[in-house]
Amino acid sequence: MFVIAGGTLAIPILAFVASFLLWPSALIRIYYWYWRRALGMQVRYAYYDDYQFCYSYRGRPGNKPSILMLHGFSAHKDMWLSVVKFLPKNLHLVCVDMPGHEGTTRSSLDDYSINGQVKRIHEFVECIKLNRKPFHLVGTSMGGNVAGVYAAQYPAEVCSLSLVCPAGLPYPTDNKFRKFLRELKESEGIDRIPLIPSTPEEMAEMLKLCSYVRFKVPQQILQGLVDVRIPHNEFYRKLFLEIVNEKSVYKLHENMRKIKAPTQVIWGKQDQVLDVSGADVLANSIPDCHVHILENCGHSVVVERPRKTAKLILEFLALVHNAENSKKLA
Repeated sequence: MFVIAGGTLAIPILAFVASFLLWPSALIRIYYWYWRRALGMQVRYAYYDDYQFCYSYRGRPGNKPSILMLHGFSAHKDMWLSVVKFLPKNLHLVCVDMPGHEGTTRSSLDDYSINGQVKRIHEFVECIKLNRKPFHLVGTSMGGNVAGVYAAQYPAEVCSLSLVCPAGLPYPTDNKFRKFLRELKESEGIDRIPLIPSTPEEMAEMLKLCSYVRFKVPQQILQGLVDVRIPHNEFYRKLFLEIVNEKSVYKLHENMRKIKAPTQVIWGKQDQVLDVSGADVLANSIPDCHVHILENCGHSVVVERPRKTAKLILEFLALVHNAENSKKLA
């Protein structure tokens, strides 16, 4: 009996160890699957003609605005799970894979410019009828660029807006990554883009670039993270070159004065990718803009400070709700 019991216990342990050593990418996928289930997030698909959107959601539309969350470059809907953990379960949350990412359709014929992505996200919103009443829109990095332009182009659909270290601005203060972008523009092309790692060492460098907090990530997990990304790196390169070209790189800046919704800006003070000076650009151009600068935090605000991010979003939603009630009573 002891031998049988020991053998039964050993099988899952050996399977875990084998997965960790041989298939770390599979373990990462299982991790996200488990975390979604633990938080009550359900994965669904929506279709606009022959175009497929993959998204996760929790809750149902109610009296409070629904929340649509747009992730950044080369990420996916599950990047929001760390923030979802600290949001009330009675809120209707929707996290969608951006065009070409994860479970959403990827096509060589698709337009991956910021305007093209805004159009696709609007199609998604119409598919799931999220715009039956105005919703709160959240976007980070590339997703922040898309979210801001969306709010400018579809003002009737967005009741409030949270931009987390968004792209799409001319940043008054330069940094190492901006210098790289200038070199990219001046050259015929650069072989290696810091946000598109293809080795565990490059993945570690990318994590250092994006985070102020120095996460101690085991080599096998770094390998797993790279293995998950490598099949998509050609697409990521095409997308990156698309969103940093002239018609997309300042798209939020071109549209920010059209934003009518109350706007919140959250930025990591030590952001090495998109400089925190961009917060002032938005604050000086959007009338009802609330800025929060997080100390000891880099570009990956959602990962580094998920509890604080969730708290700030909830406080902002409450502030907007109270302001609307005051207008009705006045």
